[in-house]
Amino acid sequence: MAKLTLLLGGARSGKSRYAQELASRQGGLVVYIATAQALDTEMEQRVAKHRNERSPHWITLELPYDVAKGYRESGLMPAVVLLDCLTLLVSNVLLAACPTDDIETEQALAAVDRELDSLLKGIKNDTAHWIIVSNEVGMGLVPPYPLGRVYRDALGIANQRLAAIADEVFLMVAGIPLPLHPYRSTD
Repeated sequence: MAKLTLLLGGARSGKSRYAQELASRQGGLVVYIATAQALDTEMEQRVAKHRNERSPHWITLELPYDVAKGYRESGLMPAVVLLDCLTLLVSNVLLAACPTDDIETEQALAAVDRELDSLLKGIKNDTAHWIIVSNEVGMGLVPPYPLGRVYRDALGIANQRLAAIADEVFLMVAGIPLPLHPYRSTD
């Protein structure tokens, strides 16, 4: 299995910057998987800023979902794959699975599980060092609406699944990476 590093933290905690530093230190080809979708002007500006912060030598794959399939179909064999970020990937999958306000919780969670199953299988069959960025959203208030609660739960479960198999897990706080001891599931 490929090496897996998971970077968790809140918004603007330095996750992406640190992930890019880790990827740069590895040497070799870096594939950057961008999950953001520029659906409005403000998001277009954020995407452009992120793009300008990356090395021009990196290859970017814009994959809002079906990440493992898109990566596999690229035929690339990098030293490092930086997925930024799982937070938006889960959001994209949920919104595609439940495009209306009538959220079907089990259907939504199943869609995220399928995406994550595919991603984990892809990582297992790869040789690159995977660095995955994700927000830790479980420390805040309980969202007052159903989609927010399902999203919080789905992302929390996804983070737990990745952390259970990760070689290293860091919690980013104010730009400082705090190493966490990876949990190893006995399942």
